[in-house]
Amino acid sequence: MAIGTEPESEPAGEPPSDSTDGAARASKGELTRRAVLDAAIARFGRDGFRSTSVADVARDAGVGGTVPYAYFSSKEALFLAALDHDAAAVMEQGLGQLASAERPAKWREHLFLTLIDALDHHPLARRVLAGLEPEVTDRVQDIPAMLELRKAVVEQLRADQSSGLVRTDIDAEAVGNGAVTIILTVLMSVLQFGRSGVDQHGADVMAVFAAALDPQSPEERHPE
Repeated sequence: MAIGTEPESEPAGEPPSDSTDGAARASKGELTRRAVLDAAIARFGRDGFRSTSVADVARDAGVGGTVPYAYFSSKEALFLAALDHDAAAVMEQGLGQLASAERPAKWREHLFLTLIDALDHHPLARRVLAGLEPEVTDRVQDIPAMLELRKAVVEQLRADQSSGLVRTDIDAEAVGNGAVTIILTVLMSVLQFGRSGVDQHGADVMAVFAAALDPQSPEERHPE
């Protein structure tokens, strides 16, 4: 949403002053937008949507009261952009664990635990998943960050199927989407009821995933 258009290339041999100025303006615009977004994440995460005004966010960002409207059309648009940015940061931390896990059960566990830990550092995503913004909780399902998480989990399941690490008789897309929904539900429960449940029942949750995904042994496939 940066202001301005991409500068045209300068003729060879002429000083690139206009192009340089245009790039500088674009860079400044992106920095301002990011400052507004960071301020929105912190303010909305602390005070919520209803109690926060665009003027509050602008003041926290150190910009004029109308500057946020140059990048976001409304308070709701600013809130949703901030939520997507904060949620994306959470998802990126979780997805970073997918490639590092050595066994199929490990990436599931790492994804789950990393998402829980990441929420401690992302106030707006935490607030929404904790159910403190009921008007927008359902929209979390459709933000780009969530769609990327679903896509990554589905791709991981397909890769594990090809490697013989996950059952091949399941629909990876349906099961992957369902797995993300289960993880989200557990995250919301943890935020609302406390982390003690993770210590008590975390292994049980992983056991459910193992039962649903792990290949059956030859004995299980062909019982006596």
